[in-house]
Amino acid sequence: MNGPAHPPSIEVRGLVKEFKKGPRAVDGIDLHVDPGEIYGFLGPNGAGKSTTVLMLTTLLPPDEGTARVAGYEVREDGAKVREQIGAALQEAALDPFLTGREHMRLQTALHGLPKEERVRRGNELIERVGLSDAADRKVGGYSGGMKRRLDLALALVHGPRILFLDEPTTGLDPQSRSALWEEVERLAKDDGVTVFLTTQYLEEADQLADRVGIIDKGRIVAEGTPDALKAEIGETRVEAVPCDPNRARDVDAVLEAHGGSLADVVRALDAQGIEVAHLQLHAPTLDDVFLAKTGHSLEGAGEEEEEKIAAEPAVA
Repeated sequence: MNGPAHPPSIEVRGLVKEFKKGPRAVDGIDLHVDPGEIYGFLGPNGAGKSTTVLMLTTLLPPDEGTARVAGYEVREDGAKVREQIGAALQEAALDPFLTGREHMRLQTALHGLPKEERVRRGNELIERVGLSDAADRKVGGYSGGMKRRLDLALALVHGPRILFLDEPTTGLDPQSRSALWEEVERLAKDDGVTVFLTTQYLEEADQLADRVGIIDKGRIVAEGTPDALKAEIGETRVEAVPCDPNRARDVDAVLEAHGGSLADVVRALDAQGIEVAHLQLHAPTLDDVFLAKTGHSLEGAGEEEEEKIAAEPAVA
């Protein structure tokens, strides 16, 4: 195909999906993802994240618009798209009666790998995702984290250029989530794999994504690097709680005078002899961005923050 030497791995224009008797699940979105980039698609349940992934992976036809993946149009060149991508979707298609190693043998055969390469590739990926000790156990006995890691390994069998991960860490414990994050980062950094990651976890998007697209009610409401998005909506603030509640107004005055400069606030509090029980620098978060762009917080976000706010500290 003619075009630039390094076209976007994913390029979407005016993409629409509308289901019968319902609103548009995806309402005319535009986006692009560059080669080797980790793109975080952030939004609550029902925002259109999974529907977008199903269209980009050729599992659901768009109603309007265009989507090119690895340079191929998803409706016209679906087979070629599928050759270039790997996908680990929300529901892993795993057989509980097969072992992890048997799953790898089946997947390598389905992708047409030569017989002599199947065992080598399967063992390599099992080791990479940390399942060597469990490879010969039936998957029905795997934990949620182990199933997610096996599903990731299966998606990588044919060496895809682009990897789609739809809510890959939902329901995982912190250790399993961290292990999967490390593998995703390694795939992008070391192997140059483009990763399209849908998530409703703010920390996940902030930690992994080079750029983030925030989707709400089928529309992309913000896009950019996590740092740039956070910088758009506010400056860093200082939060302080005095040991003596009677000094709260004095603390308010100090914070108002010195804004987000922690050093200046500390010097001013010390000069006035104000002892503090709590002092913290509060930088904008992706939840702040989501709230500013949509008018509501992301589901499940900020529960600890709400508990902290209940103490009603003074904030600059």
